[in-house]
Amino acid sequence: MMDHIVDVEIEHYLAQLGRTRDGVLAEMEDRGEAAKFPIIGPLVGRLCMQTAMAVGARDVFEMGSGFGYSTWWFANAVGDGGRVVHTDLDAKLSAEARAWMDKAGLAPRVHYEVGDACEVIKKYPGPFDVVFIDVDKHAYPMALELARSRVRNGGYIICDNALWSGNVIAPASKQDADTRGVVRYNKEAFAAPDLLTTIVPVRDGVALSLKVPPDRRRR
Repeated sequence: MMDHIVDVEIEHYLAQLGRTRDGVLAEMEDRGEAAKFPIIGPLVGRLCMQTAMAVGARDVFEMGSGFGYSTWWFANAVGDGGRVVHTDLDAKLSAEARAWMDKAGLAPRVHYEVGDACEVIKKYPGPFDVVFIDVDKHAYPMALELARSRVRNGGYIICDNALWSGNVIAPASKQDADTRGVVRYNKEAFAAPDLLTTIVPVRDGVALSLKVPPDRRRR
């Protein structure tokens, strides 16, 4: 396992460039750090927001949302009248996310679902502009298939932890179920004819998969 995917000094430099200026978001980052709760952080958050805005996203589905940190970024990206579907197994985290979004003035843009994201998304046929994946890692391949059928052509699937602390390069005999899930996700995302995928090695790795229209797909 690698402590850092990116050189520590480079990561610090990037963090300084993109440091959080919003008061509510800063409070959420403090909450995550104090509780050792894994959040995507400002570097990945900015990438998510930029990607969503680049495709004019108005409807985003989050497969795994925690206490709403990633939701803040997507809710800002979709704008007034847009929608972000927040999902989490834990009702307490869902309620906390609602409180944060209320405090940030983003409440009208967020819809909340409590339950397994891979089951909840089955109630939503889409198409979504962006589907964000951050569920239990062993479920990543299933999440990919569910997302592929629900993201629109020209939209994006964004997947966090695509490098999984460097464990993706461990010998197969030493990979646990979560690592195998991430490895399989990456292979399938790169092989899918309807997706154009790139992994950006920021923080723990972010896989960006563009849903390619039928006339532009690989044959």
